[in-house]
Amino acid sequence: METTLVLDKLKELQDVLAEKYRYEELIRHAPQQLTAQEELLARLKKEYIEKSADCDEVKEKVRKLKAELFEAESAKERGEKGMDDISSHREFEILDKEIKDAKDMEIRIRRDLQREEKQLAELNETLNSEEQLIKSQEEELNAGKESLASEIESYNAKIVELAERETQITTGIDEEVVFKFERIMKSERIINSKQSQGIVAVKGNVCEGCHMILPAQFANEVRSGNKIVFCPYCSRILYYQELETGEAEYFQAVDTGSLADFDNDLSDFEADDEEGGVEVMEEDVAGIEFEE
Repeated sequence: METTLVLDKLKELQDVLAEKYRYEELIRHAPQQLTAQEELLARLKKEYIEKSADCDEVKEKVRKLKAELFEAESAKERGEKGMDDISSHREFEILDKEIKDAKDMEIRIRRDLQREEKQLAELNETLNSEEQLIKSQEEELNAGKESLASEIESYNAKIVELAERETQITTGIDEEVVFKFERIMKSERIINSKQSQGIVAVKGNVCEGCHMILPAQFANEVRSGNKIVFCPYCSRILYYQELETGEAEYFQAVDTGSLADFDNDLSDFEADDEEGGVEVMEEDVAGIEFEE
């Protein structure tokens, strides 16, 4: 298959893969849409259990106070009935004091009972309200889960449809090229979620994907269009695009050399460094600016 035709197919495949991977991301992150609702429901249930325990404690206090009130009322009644049988002033004073103490006890217990019964009524009202809220949240969460399941099902259907298009597009293209291209698209999808590009133009000597300046020999190889070429810096597949009016190349072809020249220069530098002839300090390069 001609290189030009392969590049055209890869451009078409790029759009299909970008859409396919986007749906895969939606499926992967879909459960997170319900996380907030699940956390809210869990918090409401926890608060309900705590208030329910408080309510049980208040109920027990009310029960004890009612028992104490009954004893105080009974003591007062016994004292009042005993007034008919007293025979001395001393007995009167003792019985009168018992009656007063019973009355004071009754008043205190009634006051405490009224306070606890009011608190119990408020707790019951709160629990009833929270029961309705929990029920509403559970219904909303279940509806959300059903809706999410429907969305995921539709996403999976889209992925199947896109996979079929992918198979049609890649028919006749070298499997290794397809494999590398898909891997590039996946890594690019992570780096730049807004615009996934696995095949980019070379303008002049510059890769439009990573904006690195390519050696002239390498750029000319892309321009010839004889084979599929991958950027040595960002690994994207490259195709040549002529510069528009007003655009300029970063370097002249004679200045850029080749990747082999770059490797040779690097080897010479490392050799000099090992011999102690070159020493590079961090402060020596701190102020150097590299033009993209």
